[in-house]
Amino acid sequence: MFPIGDDNSDRTITPFINYLFIAINILVFVVLQGIGSDDAFSYAFSLVPKEITTGIDIDGVQIVRDSFGNTGQVRHFETPLPVYFNFLSSMFMHGDIMHIFGNMLFLWVFGDNLEDRLGHARYLVFYLVCGLAAAFAQIIMDTDSIIPMLGASGAISGVLGGYLLLFPRRRVRALIFNFLTEVPAFVALGIWIVYQIVIGYLTPAGTGGVAYAAHIGGFFAGVVLIKIFAIGTDKSRA
Repeated sequence: MFPIGDDNSDRTITPFINYLFIAINILVFVVLQGIGSDDAFSYAFSLVPKEITTGIDIDGVQIVRDSFGNTGQVRHFETPLPVYFNFLSSMFMHGDIMHIFGNMLFLWVFGDNLEDRLGHARYLVFYLVCGLAAAFAQIIMDTDSIIPMLGASGAISGVLGGYLLLFPRRRVRALIFNFLTEVPAFVALGIWIVYQIVIGYLTPAGTGGVAYAAHIGGFFAGVVLIKIFAIGTDKSRA
């Protein structure tokens, strides 16, 4: 299931913050990451769990071993700023074109409705807090990991969690295999989170290349926090 749009007929504000997040992600990917080709920048500003838990910047070639006993190499680059800055910088970087395309599409579809309900300032804070929660969830899963994390997926997962709680019956246009159809948000996003949980459970630590714990952590942070952030907002648009 691949969401491509939703009902925006009741939107009353222009979602400037959502547009800003999308623009920053694209600019960072194209200009600073060189469309994913600048490893020095990408690795320097990615989030590395072991750097956070130890406070020590890791530099140089490191040997990694997965749960199957396979070994590989990861080339780390020195971080010019404190390693904790990478909580923020890693939220706005991506690994390749498909990575950023998928993330920005989900943010485009679901973020505007949430910003419309919360307002610009609350939406900005909500997004960043969910991104931080997602990063902590991934770090907790493997505090000694030296595999870099990057991407807006964790923060966007929080947006999906918030959307599901506020707009459970909102119609979402989605591609299912080769068919275009409409389903309620609770179906589209319910399938998405179940998939993350199942695949995350079946994927051994250190393999797969996807931070499923960050997706799950960000989603449930959004579910838990959205009602707090929505206090005092217009409930007639639920």
